Amino acid sequence: MNKVRFNKRSTIVFKRFSNKGYSLFAALGREVLIGILSVSTLSHAKAEGISTRMEKADADSTLLHQEHELDEVSITASRAPLGSTRQARMVTVLSQKEIAAAPAQSINDLLKYIAGVDVRQRGPVGAQTDIGIRGGNYEQITILLNGVNINDPQTGHNAFDFPCSLSDIQRIEVLEGPAARVYGTSSMLGAVNIITRGYDNTGLQAGVEGGSYGYLSATARAKYADRHRWSHSLSGTYTRSDGYSRSQKGHLNMDYNGGKAFYQGRYDHADFNIRWQAGISTRSFGSNTFYSSYSDEQYERTTKTYAALQGSNKHGRLHLRPQLYWNHYTDRFELFHDNPDAYPFNYHRTNVFGAGINSWYDWSSQHRTALSAEIREEDLVSGNLGEPLDHPKPIHGTERAYTHGINRTNIQLTLEHNILLKAFTISMGLTAVKNSWSDAGTRFYPGIDASYRLSERWKVYASYNASLRMPSVTELYYNSKGYNANKHLRPEELAAVEIGIVHGAPGIRTQVNAFFNHYRNLIDWIINEKAVSQELTTTNFGQINAVGLQADVRLDLSRRLPSQRFLKSLNMAYTYLNQDQKRYEGITSQYVLEYLRHKFVANLQTQVWRALGLNFNYRFQKRNGQYAIDFDETTRKNILNRYSPYSVLDAKLTWTAPRYTLYLEANNLTGHRYADFGRLKQPGRWIMAGMSIHL
Repeated sequence: MNKVRFNKRSTIVFKRFSNKGYSLFAALGREVLIGILSVSTLSHAKAEGISTRMEKADADSTLLHQEHELDEVSITASRAPLGSTRQARMVTVLSQKEIAAAPAQSINDLLKYIAGVDVRQRGPVGAQTDIGIRGGNYEQITILLNGVNINDPQTGHNAFDFPCSLSDIQRIEVLEGPAARVYGTSSMLGAVNIITRGYDNTGLQAGVEGGSYGYLSATARAKYADRHRWSHSLSGTYTRSDGYSRSQKGHLNMDYNGGKAFYQGRYDHADFNIRWQAGISTRSFGSNTFYSSYSDEQYERTTKTYAALQGSNKHGRLHLRPQLYWNHYTDRFELFHDNPDAYPFNYHRTNVFGAGINSWYDWSSQHRTALSAEIREEDLVSGNLGEPLDHPKPIHGTERAYTHGINRTNIQLTLEHNILLKAFTISMGLTAVKNSWSDAGTRFYPGIDASYRLSERWKVYASYNASLRMPSVTELYYNSKGYNANKHLRPEELAAVEIGIVHGAPGIRTQVNAFFNHYRNLIDWIINEKAVSQELTTTNFGQINAVGLQADVRLDLSRRLPSQRFLKSLNMAYTYLNQDQKRYEGITSQYVLEYLRHKFVANLQTQVWRALGLNFNYRFQKRNGQYAIDFDETTRKNILNRYSPYSVLDAKLTWTAPRYTLYLEANNLTGHRYADFGRLKQPGRWIMAGMSIHL
């Protein structure tokens, strides 16, 4: 798959129109005027709205007009929405059609096919997954569900636990680069927004799939939309797997089972709309040796509950987008599965309350000003994380109590102004962030984006943005066997510069961009090989400069080779990253110094026969970094090993009919047992088959 950005040139088909205020980073104030775009590849677009005017002309002029219209689709990476021809930030969009064609069982799996995203999995069907962007780690991005921040302040390891399944997803958007001006805390290197399907009509959907390693998943979805103003959608999913490894005692230690339920509704008035959502996700999964080398039978049980209310007005120069949300998390970690006598279980409970409003005012056709404010309160109680509580709180279902905890409030204010000239656009803003946990006072982070349209086919852009990330509670307070946390950590900070050029012509798209990141006060779990203690310790260990290059090409083969019908599209993307790490020789990093130096992805879509399609996804990865494979008792030092490069080929065969879909998919066709994190090997070949019915 490929990231097609900005001025997309391929033919577009509008199937139906809608008004989805929750979609496309709705927290920033976007309002989508289109429902579904028929786009066959991983597309980099910006969607704010689209003109539906079609002019009567011959085939060539119609094609040119369609290309122009698609340019007006805009997913805005700023507080005030701007058209795609005026944007200077990257938002990678994975469409519903691409999601259906991909050989993936979870949202996490889909992100593997984006060149700028690092996916490190340690379990089946996305049970344990860390997501990083542009060399960053899982703590340095913001995760959103329909524009609502659902980051877990306890740890980013659990961030990608969603109450919705793949069948609920309309699209996935990935904003690459620092985004404090847009999202504030935790968005140091970007954001991932999961957008669920809308309320376009009334219907039922059900599906089931199964395959290797005892994998089974069943899902059902019902939606209702009246002819007036009310719409509702409800879905449920159950998934389980035996996993692909066993402990030294012969027990399953990568098994998984979990359920999801998700509801969303909307009231659509002529002057405003109101949207709400609620969901729950429960998971139980084996962790193998991920958290500690003392046990290969680690286990974790999590429950997450979400609720949010959003609104927007439709008319006038002043646009308002308020939202309220509540996220509730519980987590139980077992160092030894079902054996609390060997080591007591760790219990955690988190409540996050948030309220915010995004607004912008159109002074004229050339000036737009945005102002936003958000307050987010994070409250965690735990058996071992945080400061001692004056009044311990009972742990439900046990005789134990939460004895520790932490409460912190984050306030963010953002002011942004946009100047829109004929071919030139500049967007500049300033974000002020104050966190009650930090003693540093209010912090300010500026940003400026500029783009220039050279012609209908060429565009150049440049940006400078600064951002930050508050430490997670685990980084501040987790002290256990082999781990030594530091509660005096300072926030991470980043300043980044990016430049790029985009060219689009009928049937082919190319883009090249380069970026420079300057990090300060980076946080990581590290081992200093020169120190006496070989424990992992959290620390701010200095500054790092990173240089990156991204390139992608998209070929619409059905247009470039119109005489054949077998080849539909070929997409290729490559990301290179290099960090200046000489000063940190002798330090074993758990995350920061382990980054993808090279990543190449390719996607080939074919139409085998009638409704039978075959999709291939290939990726090559070379990771920088090293990990401990053993401990030398004589020297009292870790025995280290460097990550090896690997390639993975996935495929999916799909028969698509109006009322049903049948598919067969295979992950890792070559069966290579590669490692994404330390010594934890990924499974070999994984075969699955499934079907879905639409009524």
